[in-house]
Amino acid sequence: MAIFFRKRIEGASSILLSPVSLIKPVCGLEKNLYENLVTAARQNYSNYEVIYSVQNKKDPALPILEKIRAENPGKKITIVVDETAIGPNGRLANLYNATQKASGEIFIFSDSDMFLEADYLKNIVASFEDKRVGVSCTLYKAWKPKDIPEALELLSFNADFVPSMVFAYVTKASLACPGASQAIRRDVLEKIGGLEPLANYLVEDFELGRRAVEEAGYKLHFVPYVAGTGVDLKDFQAWWRHQVYWDQNTRAANTIGFFFTLLIRGIPFAVLYALLGGPFWPQILGLVLGARLLTAVINSSFLKDTDGLKWLWLLPLRDLLGIAVWFASFVKRKTFWKGREFIIQKGKMVEI
Repeated sequence: MAIFFRKRIEGASSILLSPVSLIKPVCGLEKNLYENLVTAARQNYSNYEVIYSVQNKKDPALPILEKIRAENPGKKITIVVDETAIGPNGRLANLYNATQKASGEIFIFSDSDMFLEADYLKNIVASFEDKRVGVSCTLYKAWKPKDIPEALELLSFNADFVPSMVFAYVTKASLACPGASQAIRRDVLEKIGGLEPLANYLVEDFELGRRAVEEAGYKLHFVPYVAGTGVDLKDFQAWWRHQVYWDQNTRAANTIGFFFTLLIRGIPFAVLYALLGGPFWPQILGLVLGARLLTAVINSSFLKDTDGLKWLWLLPLRDLLGIAVWFASFVKRKTFWKGREFIIQKGKMVEI
């Protein structure tokens, strides 16, 4: 984490004149939806447009989008309502429909639950000062949990998923390109065939980055910048489903790497060792628990994650539950997205 956050981009003034399309795929209502979506219209960037994209003419989020457009008359804001589905991946269909209306040279894909500070666009666009960079993304942290299921979600993300992404990027162990905050140059997207070939992929953001890097020969840049993403879960079952979905994504993107993540889950193995009565088990359990909590505190300091510190006492439970999630996602072939059920076949989605 320290190595990652030391990196900064210098001399990026010219690229910040590039026209940008900030695309927000939207599907239904979420907690703090207005507060998150309106941040797209309040960016400190001179030449950009915002495109909110929905597929359903009766989407309950539409009045919120209209309100944002009315409140920001000085901004170029387009609301795309298009039922075109290029495949089973609804999020990708939203992105595709928006790109058909986009005028920018750089596309920014930012999920509806992302809270963007005013300097977000400048930070992610600055990556493209290096002409070898074709795709870029930023970190994002979960925040503002209201109860235990949402706190477990936050810890899963901030204390597990985010450090894993940073480790993969810094060590080049695997490609990491989270789609909730992702940018790609228009010409690069065209070179890899656009979004249509990705329409059936479960992890379309990873596949987009992979094609830009491995097939088109561009670099991927991970910006040392942290956006915020809300957690919105109604109960423990919703947490379980989302966790299994996350691990299914990881497995689909990198099956071998996902399998070996089992070996780095220290707390469950330390607890098992203690239950079996192994030598020095109290010391070993205490050492593993202390190391896990310490690294989580360090990660929280880099992310400025005060919420995670408040709920840190839940981390051992989250790690124990994480083993069950790991096994479930390794054998489970069904997944859910926005109320729709799919079967996963070789990393692709087939709607049931």
